Amino acid sequence: MNSMWTVMSFTMRNKIRNKSFIITTVILGIVLVVGANVPSFINKFASGGGPTKVGYVAGEQGSIVQGLEAYFGKQEKPDVSLVPVEASGSAEDRTAALKQAIADKKIKGYLLFADNPEAGFPDVTYYSKKMLDTGTSEALQTALRTVKTEQAVRDAKLTKEQLSKLFDPVKLEAVQISDEATGKTAEEQGTAIGLTYAILILLFMSVMITGQLIATEITSEKSSRVMEIIVTSVSPLKQMFGKVIGTFLVGLIQLAVLVGAAVANLMLPQNVESLKSFGIRLDTINPKMIVFAVFFYLAGFFLYAMLFAAVGSIVSRTEDLGQAVMPVTMLSLAGFYIALFSLSHPDSPLVVVCSYIPFFSPFIMFLRIGLANPAWWEIALSVGILLASVLILGWLSAKIYRAGVLMYGKRPSVKDLMKAMKAFNV
Repeated sequence: MNSMWTVMSFTMRNKIRNKSFIITTVILGIVLVVGANVPSFINKFASGGGPTKVGYVAGEQGSIVQGLEAYFGKQEKPDVSLVPVEASGSAEDRTAALKQAIADKKIKGYLLFADNPEAGFPDVTYYSKKMLDTGTSEALQTALRTVKTEQAVRDAKLTKEQLSKLFDPVKLEAVQISDEATGKTAEEQGTAIGLTYAILILLFMSVMITGQLIATEITSEKSSRVMEIIVTSVSPLKQMFGKVIGTFLVGLIQLAVLVGAAVANLMLPQNVESLKSFGIRLDTINPKMIVFAVFFYLAGFFLYAMLFAAVGSIVSRTEDLGQAVMPVTMLSLAGFYIALFSLSHPDSPLVVVCSYIPFFSPFIMFLRIGLANPAWWEIALSVGILLASVLILGWLSAKIYRAGVLMYGKRPSVKDLMKAMKAFNV
């Protein structure tokens, strides 16, 4: 046991003192801090730009323009500000004057009206140089629809009470049904999606980065023949578990630093308010989600770490490592992408089936817990299969590692490994 702790502590010291580890942690920390402040930056830039200035020919469609100005004037932060442009003459002359106003940066775009007697309301076209100016177009479309409705109501000569009832907004609240006493509100659903997305990315990054580190270190020791010296002092099994646990603890320290920096920035008042505007509230996070996030993170890490260690032990040259770990990498990629592209369909048959496959369940069952409503027995079954798989793969990886670390030359086949395992009595 002491020798395993020695390997573990040596692995930790070696990686923590590594300059590349320190530089990577600092860079990732800066990226996460900037990313945590992105919602605040978006709100500042969005509010700092002010309303879009939209021009129109002064004197045209006076009643409609007045209705539009009244509509946007009622908004606390209007999306559009109407600017009259003096123009006369033919249609081409008026259009030229409006384009000149854009060139002079007085307006961002302009409206042109075309009579449509059949509809009882003119056809309106919004022109702008900005490609796909959907935000302004949608704001204008909503405003024009409101003006048209108000004109129709006035023509119908409704009373003030009837008008008030007609224009009172309809309150609609979305709540996700669950087995708990209360369902998830829109804010809780938004927060659950954000948390699920973050945990999926963290798990995938940890699996890929730390798994590759474990496999690379084992293969480099074999290729330099250092392994032949190490096995005389430490048994192969203690080596493997010492490296896996040591790398895991280093990764956990790095993760704690990065997540701590991100959470600390997200908890700043301006970021909390910005997240609320996107429908995300950190105070609505269900503690159960945190518990499952930790469990699936640990189980997923050790499941793939054992596989990477076993693969690294059967490769003699670091040049061959990339090809050897490709199947394990593809498994993790498949689980990650199935979960990522199923965020909007967490109850699809593919997701339900994959949540019981141990290579995918760390990603997909956590997705279902966060965004769907799986029964307790479904969670228990998935967790049971995953834990059993971790134990079985750990035992099998240990046997492969013990036989593979002293096998040199070309990468051994399954038949060669079976013979070696029998020869070493593992």
